[in-house]
Amino acid sequence: MTFSHKDRKQTIQEAAKTTYDVLIIGGGITGAGVAVQTAAAGMKTVLLEMQDFAEGTSSRSTKLVHGGIRYLKTFDVEVVADTVRERAIVQQIAPHIPKPDPMLLPIYDEPGATFSLFSVKVAMDLYDRLANVTGSKYENYLLTKEEVLEREPQLQAENLVGGGVYLDFRNNDARLVIENIKRAQADGAAMISKAKVVGILHDEQGIINGVEVEDQLTNERFEVHAKVVINTTGPWSDIVRQLDKNDELPPQMRPTKGVHLVVDREKLKVPQPTYFDTGKNDGRMVFVVPRENKTYFGTTDTDYTGDFAHPTVTQEDVDYLLTIVNERFPHAQITLDDIEASWAGLRPLIVNNGGSDYNGGGKGKLSDESFEQIVESVKEYLEDERQRPVVEKAVKQAQERVEASKVDPSQVSRGSSLERSKDGLLTLAGGKSPTIA
Repeated sequence: MTFSHKDRKQTIQEAAKTTYDVLIIGGGITGAGVAVQTAAAGMKTVLLEMQDFAEGTSSRSTKLVHGGIRYLKTFDVEVVADTVRERAIVQQIAPHIPKPDPMLLPIYDEPGATFSLFSVKVAMDLYDRLANVTGSKYENYLLTKEEVLEREPQLQAENLVGGGVYLDFRNNDARLVIENIKRAQADGAAMISKAKVVGILHDEQGIINGVEVEDQLTNERFEVHAKVVINTTGPWSDIVRQLDKNDELPPQMRPTKGVHLVVDREKLKVPQPTYFDTGKNDGRMVFVVPRENKTYFGTTDTDYTGDFAHPTVTQEDVDYLLTIVNERFPHAQITLDDIEASWAGLRPLIVNNGGSDYNGGGKGKLSDESFEQIVESVKEYLEDERQRPVVEKAVKQAQERVEASKVDPSQVSRGSSLERSKDGLLTLAGGKSPTIA
């Protein structure tokens, strides 16, 4: 069967009468990757995505196959090793998508700096070994202050001590997902977008054997059955887990929002991707990336509890990024009027991953949003005592957010987790896609 919207109705009809080996919920990079593997292994596979493929996190990244060098400072060597290893595989099998584009990392002598010239050299050497590029033309090297400013005259000269250059890759994140989706479909998998999972099905023994689905184009509902159901919905993982009424699965996600802003390249001139500390002693680093005739910069990293399908860019996000970029590029003087576009995406971080202590943690306060959720839940309870479970759930979630907030979101490990519930629901969550900073 061809992969076209014209065949979608037929694909759904076949899915409704088929028992699959594997049913995947979520059509981002994680779900697409699982589908490629299972379909190639000869397993009868179906993937369901409630939006378009890659419409969520997997199309809202920094557009880099980024290894995450800063995680070496927090000893997340395994995360970096996995990322650069997967990056090498992607570059080998799909060289038309990721393109080598070395990253410049200017080093500033200021409080809270992630790297010194010494530590960045150590990190880059380890990074090269993990990426297997030691001794190649892409091997890292150091620059003096003068050499950095010769490359990027707009950069802040004050407190600049030099810089490092290491291998990174430009990427088209959405295309990478679509290529995997198409490959899985070519190997026999049924790939269905605009198909929202609204319920979890169980057999007579209480074991999960499928899902109830709502077609987002027709509002019709149908069932799809499978021997194994795996949840790869990223930030939506907890929402899917809560559909499993036979097992009380605790929330495990801590989504954080990343924002990017776009300006004309003449307004912010950089010859190559550039990555630097914010200068705010907040443990964050910011990218400035040239792309065709534009330059974009980001990313923020703040806890998020709003609409997952439509994360928005706030004035606070814009002010934060403009302050940082204008301090690091004082001659650019970018204003709100210079911003031509923006996007926001969510990182599927796991609450229990914890984080390093190099930048401390949060204050553990109850957010205004969590407080308001409790208030609204109590109002509903006062009107109808049957709403008591809603109140208990709101309080429990607020407590978990307070505990989670004791670790700054930037310091939460990007490690992944694969869990199986008592009734058989697999959840593959967390992880660091090479494209997401």
